[in-house]
Amino acid sequence: MDSVNGQVGQTTPAPPPPAAAAKADRPKKEKESKGNNNQVKIPKGTRDWVGADIQIRDKIFKVAGDIFARHGGTQLDTPVFELKHILAGKYGEDSKLIYDLADQGGEMCALRYDLTVPFARWLGMTSTQQIKRYHIAKVYRRDQPAVARGRMREFYQCDFDIAGEYDPMIPDAEILRIMVEVFEGVGLGKDVSIKLNHRKILDGMFAVCGVPADKTRSISSAVDKLDKLPWDEVKKEMLEKGLESDVADRIGVYTQHSGSLKEIIDYIKSRPEMVANEQVQQGLGDMDLLLSYLEAFKVADRVTFDLALARGLDYYTGLIYEAVIELPGEKSTETRIGSIAAGGRYDNLVGMYGRRKIPCIGVSFGVDRIFTILKQRHEDAKIRARSVDVYVMAFGAGKNGLLLERMSVADQLWSAGISAEFSAKVRPKLPQQFKAAETAGVPLAVILGEDELAAGKVRVKTLGLPDGHPEKDGREVKREDMVAEVRRLLANEEQPQPAAVTTLTNEVGEITLEGGEGKAQ
Repeated sequence: MDSVNGQVGQTTPAPPPPAAAAKADRPKKEKESKGNNNQVKIPKGTRDWVGADIQIRDKIFKVAGDIFARHGGTQLDTPVFELKHILAGKYGEDSKLIYDLADQGGEMCALRYDLTVPFARWLGMTSTQQIKRYHIAKVYRRDQPAVARGRMREFYQCDFDIAGEYDPMIPDAEILRIMVEVFEGVGLGKDVSIKLNHRKILDGMFAVCGVPADKTRSISSAVDKLDKLPWDEVKKEMLEKGLESDVADRIGVYTQHSGSLKEIIDYIKSRPEMVANEQVQQGLGDMDLLLSYLEAFKVADRVTFDLALARGLDYYTGLIYEAVIELPGEKSTETRIGSIAAGGRYDNLVGMYGRRKIPCIGVSFGVDRIFTILKQRHEDAKIRARSVDVYVMAFGAGKNGLLLERMSVADQLWSAGISAEFSAKVRPKLPQQFKAAETAGVPLAVILGEDELAAGKVRVKTLGLPDGHPEKDGREVKREDMVAEVRRLLANEEQPQPAAVTTLTNEVGEITLEGGEGKAQ
């Protein structure tokens, strides 16, 4: 399955003559003396995750993981690097994007390019006959990064695969149903377009158009760029790969067709030259079945049949698909974020690693791209993700700042399973405590005062309520009733939201947006 890229393990050039080396070394030393080579930064195409970002990312993981488990998925984890020959020859023209490693133990290794090939390798090493597996982990590609668009060199993929012998197209339909569920779950819903094609129909179409068998994969790789490049540029690449101009033009006639499953099935059936091809016939049979199954799952209207969809990877053998999305207000494919999920059927891959052939189909979600979209949709808002439920404060606390009492209250909340924080200063100022709670997005405060504590009470307050609100000042409760009151407020679905603050609550989790309204939907 697919997403993005990177670079390591390059060939070392021959050393220059001594004089040339000395000359070349002088500017280098001058550069180093200025500190340019010692700049503290992260490699291109990578990022640090922290705070609200990491919480939003982990909520995406949870949504997907829960859906995968609901469909019977078992979690699998594999090494971040594989033997180089395991990955070699599986990715077509994209094989150049694999990060090679120089292993000190003598084994030639490479960072994993995706999670699909390692899964196939694992199947080949075990006696597993059938499994629904999911895997959420980082992969690596030597691509040109575009961080703002969510294209990275180190990035997360989130995969679900069904392996084993089943009746045709039933697992395929379930995978597409899962894709719809995940996009609904993270709040993208019907904004996502899922495009389908079939490898056999595509290969049959190439044969009908006159593409030589030995050029099928390279021409397929060119066709796969039609969602990013105009036809003229794609045709130019085909001609550079040795294809005749009239053959390319015939391909262009077919690849401009996209529509509902039924519309494109009917279109293909109306072309005698296509129906006469055996591979096309097999693909049409699969697509007819798929249409009926997707209708049963009530997701047939969520997919389109696009004859320009090719998928560049060499291991696909049947149904292929890709999910794309356009951000609000964008009108051309130039501003499209690109693929946010992709996959297909790969029935022969496992057989490359063992004696058994195990049919497989799966999908890979680009977590970083989904995250980028969710964040861009609220770029005018400050995003906060709530990690702490209660901030324990002291008011008018004198010399000791009621530190021990704040510690005791925090301990009581922690013991009750409630997340809480307090200032790590002996005598914190009250405005600083409120500011810390606001910055962290904490919804509740437990406020301690000397008089209240003497009476065995504390004040529990919802933070950020507007002036004039009846619960603006909170409630005094007995210390023994504090936990129950905190739980009541946290569980209260009708709890008012602070002024100018909207809480986005969907299956992605609770994310507070300051200074703006809106939902990721």
